[in-house]
Amino acid sequence: MSSNKNNTIIHQQIKVVPPSSTQTTTSTIPLTFLDIVWLRFHPNERIYFYALHDSHSHPSFFFQHIVPNLKSSLSLTLQHFLPLAGKIVWPSDSSKPFMQFNPNDNDNGVSLLIAESDADFQHVIGNSPHEASLSRSFIPNLESSHLCASVISIQITLFPSSGFSIGITTHHAVFDGKSLSMFVKAWAYLSKKNIETGESPPLLPELEPLFNRDIIKGTTENNSIEILSKLFPAENGNERSLKIFPSEPKLEESVRATFKLTREDLDKIKQKVLSKWEIMDTNESKPKTLSSFILTCAYSFVCIAKAIHEVEKEKEKFALAFAVDCRARLELPIPDNYFGNCVPGYFIDTNPLDFIKEDGVFLVAKCIFEKIKMIKEKGVLEENMVDVFHKYGSLFKEGFVTFGVAGSNRFGVYENDFGYGRPEKVEIVSIDKGLSIGFGDSKDGNGGVEIGLVLKKHVMDLFSTLFLEGICGNSKLFHQYSKE
Repeated sequence: MSSNKNNTIIHQQIKVVPPSSTQTTTSTIPLTFLDIVWLRFHPNERIYFYALHDSHSHPSFFFQHIVPNLKSSLSLTLQHFLPLAGKIVWPSDSSKPFMQFNPNDNDNGVSLLIAESDADFQHVIGNSPHEASLSRSFIPNLESSHLCASVISIQITLFPSSGFSIGITTHHAVFDGKSLSMFVKAWAYLSKKNIETGESPPLLPELEPLFNRDIIKGTTENNSIEILSKLFPAENGNERSLKIFPSEPKLEESVRATFKLTREDLDKIKQKVLSKWEIMDTNESKPKTLSSFILTCAYSFVCIAKAIHEVEKEKEKFALAFAVDCRARLELPIPDNYFGNCVPGYFIDTNPLDFIKEDGVFLVAKCIFEKIKMIKEKGVLEENMVDVFHKYGSLFKEGFVTFGVAGSNRFGVYENDFGYGRPEKVEIVSIDKGLSIGFGDSKDGNGGVEIGLVLKKHVMDLFSTLFLEGICGNSKLFHQYSKE
């Protein structure tokens, strides 16, 4: 056994493999252009927290019943997701990297840690600001080297007498958010069915992953070395490396918190934005409605920008980039169960000071709306992903604070019941590696959203004030607009 400074004990580390009957031949999956651009970027990290009650929360029940069920159902899930039990490799005789599952490789399998923490479960899952580093005790590392990289690793952590968590770290060149959501839903489905019936039924059709890369026309034909040399010019001569580029979380003096916008809150923000739209001299008519994504991003990022600017006066230039799921938006739409990256990124066309202007929420919402409209009209691959990353680097050098978005309110993360109830909390941990919000659906299922944040403590305090006052109507985030 080993422990870390947060008093989380690792009891066991094993490799979970698919049932032996499914391990017959080597399976190789190419990476598309949309995968390659993420090849060396930091992994996605997400935690699902579950409360346990009565005898189920006792360590003996957890280790004798819950852990074995989660292990066995994970193995059964992997028979449907075989490439995840393999690795990303880049042999010297190949012009590009690929995923490979080799049944004869003893190093195959998904790394699974079984852990125990003495942290206060209610404190960990609370929405109020708490130390940003705490969540990092409940997620595993993802192994990578110059020669190969793991695809997924998992940590199951017991909080005695309270609950447990499932922390999942995934390689971005294999998973986008939609793919991770599909995998977790499949695992939860088989786990719950195993408890209820003692059997492993077939997966629901929508949970059966489609790994066929040929359906995304032209994207498997890419010059991987050229792409990576453009993304990482300082790595000259080492373009074939699969080692994930170092990206340390920003934890010093930082806190993590979760904020909510109810359906009613979103409607308030929408009405205020649309009322401003009516009196602006624009070339286009006011939209009939605005999505929860647009409203949440505009409102949240304006609050963040104003808080950062107030605390650090020299920071006044801001930009926003986000990714778009293009499964249904390609010229030839691909099935919803396609497994891989299908999320090109885009910068919205704001002016540097828009986020801290008095009309900031309206200005940012309008720019997001126009970018999404452009994507629908011109197609999702209009912009080159390499250019998007270059722009990110250029803006950073120019002193911009660049925001991002992780997650979606369409993934239904609170529906993932492994047989022990729905999650008490779902958290995107990896937002602490940049200024991104963790964006998700609300636990109550009533059309609201959750926003996860990691900020410096003084910035978080001011953000919280701005965020809550804006909803209550006691803030300068919105003018009281009129047509007079």
